[in-house]
This record gives sequence, structure tokens and C-alpha cells, in this order.
Amino acid sequence: MNQSSFEFEPRPAVAPAEPAPAAQPATLEAMAQRLEADPDFRVLRRLVPIADFGPAPASPDVQRVLVLDTETTGLSHQTDKIIELAMLLVQVDAATGLPFGPVELFEGFEDPGMPIPDVAKEVTGISDDMVRGQRLDDAQVEAFVARADVIVAHNAGFDRPFVEARFPGFATKAWACSFADIDWKAAGAGSSKLSALAQDHGWFYDAHRAQVDCHALLQVLSRPVPKSESTGLAQLIAAVSKPSFKLRATGSPFESKDLLKGRGYRWDADAKVWFCTLPDAQRLDDELHWLKAEVYGRRNAQVEIEALDALVRYSARAGERSQRGV
Repeated sequence: MNQSSFEFEPRPAVAPAEPAPAAQPATLEAMAQRLEADPDFRVLRRLVPIADFGPAPASPDVQRVLVLDTETTGLSHQTDKIIELAMLLVQVDAATGLPFGPVELFEGFEDPGMPIPDVAKEVTGISDDMVRGQRLDDAQVEAFVARADVIVAHNAGFDRPFVEARFPGFATKAWACSFADIDWKAAGAGSSKLSALAQDHGWFYDAHRAQVDCHALLQVLSRPVPKSESTGLAQLIAAVSKPSFKLRATGSPFESKDLLKGRGYRWDADAKVWFCTLPDAQRLDDELHWLKAEVYGRRNAQVEIEALDALVRYSARAGERSQRGV
């Protein structure tokens, strides 16, 4: 058969397929929200400092709260020095525990007059070059402090003795401790560390620098404490009006040491006595009854009670001491 005897009809041309539209790249926030919708994922966002909490409420009961953090060369306020101080001053409506208005900031370095120990450099990231020749502005610090009604630190028992040794004005103010004055365990928190509390709210940050620690603390305290209806700021403002008590179990029998330790007492090696701190008068009375029944064997004994108000609590200064029989 001759190939020329065949005729072929050409096929109609097929238009090339249109390219599929390019997928729009998802934003990081959209991706984070998709992950959050899945119960198998948790998303942490970098904490963003808040410079202004917005307009004032109608007729606020204003309390000026100063949030403070220090970085130091070590742990002893008697021998170590401040190398960085940060403070945030914010107005809080005591009725709601919510901050409002602009956040005022102070931050500065100070040369400790000695090389910064390696362990402090590793923890804080602050080098000798960063502080060399620097000095905190006394007038600015004291002006900030003078305007505050309440001073808050996360572990005030550490920060307060350091700043009082450097600036006298701190000794005249009411202090609260966001670590000790809020029952985070009862609130369901796995840890009372500030970084862990921030993570519970979905934030992370570069810890152990004074300013960002202050911003993290302020934002944690601006939220309601879990299992309560009040913010952390509201709870701390309330705490400054209540006395607490340091109870020293003087003359407790040696064989009761494990019982006391298990109860939460701590050993004061200098005074050679077991002690605990109690948040209110009712807890003090309950503890005295427990001591009489469990430690002193219902025999008469005298214990020492130190009443602590917000002007001395967490400082290196003593409160009013008295003896009480159990």
C-alpha cells in the first residue's frame, strides 16, 4: 500500500493549560494560629513591650506601681554590687487591677568598681566594657521612687536589700513580691519562675536583662491570676495592706527538725533556729496550735514572732519582735 493514498486530518491545536495561580504564602501569624488550633501544639510568641496601656477608666482609684529588676555581680547585698537597674512606672486602677496610660521607663548601668565575675557575665550577658565608667543617675532614680505608691519585684527579698543599700528612698516605700505574695501553686502554675509564668501566657523573651524582665513581669501581672478573678497587680496592691509574720520556733527539740523541715520551716544558721513566714494572723494562730501539739509536746514554751509590714518586708531590716507562749 502506498503511503500517499492516505490522507490525515490535522488535529485541532490544544491550548496550553493555564498555570495554576501561585499559592499565597501564609503569614507567620496565620501559621501560628493554625498550629494553635491543634491540641497537640502550643505556640510561643516573643513578648512585645507595651509602652501605653490605653486611656484611663472613669474615676480610677489610682495606685502608681513601680516594677523593678536588678542585675548584680553576685548574691550578697553586703559584698556585691548592682550593675544594671531597670524600672517601669505605671498607673493602675486599684478597683480593677488593670494598668492604664503610658509606661515610664528608667534603665541604666553602673560600674561596680570591680571585675564582673564570670558567672554573672554568663547569666546576664553584661560585660565589663558595658559598665565601665557608668553610674546610675541618683536624682532620676530617687524621682522615680518618690512617685511610686507600691514597688514590685519578682523575688523582692533579693532586689530590695540591694537597692536600699544604694538609694535610701527605697526604704520608705511599701513593697510587694510577685514571687511570694501570689500563690502561683494554687493557681495551677507549674513554676513560679518569671520565664515559666510568661510561657503560661504564650510568651518567651530573653531573660536576665533588667528591662525585658520588668516588661515581662508587668504583662504577667496585668492578666488575671488563673483560678481567680483578680489580676496579679490587684493581688499585690492588696498584699501591701496586710501584715505577715516570721515565726521562729525557739528552743524546739532537736528530734523535731525533720518534722519542721517537712512543714516548710527553714534553718537560720546564724540564729540557730527554725523559722517560717506566715501570710496573716489566722495562719499564725493555726501554726502556734500545731507547734504546741506536734513540736513542744503540749509543754509551755516561748516562740519569737516578728511582725512584718510592707515597709520592712523583704528588706534587710527587722520588724517588730515579740514573745508568745504556746
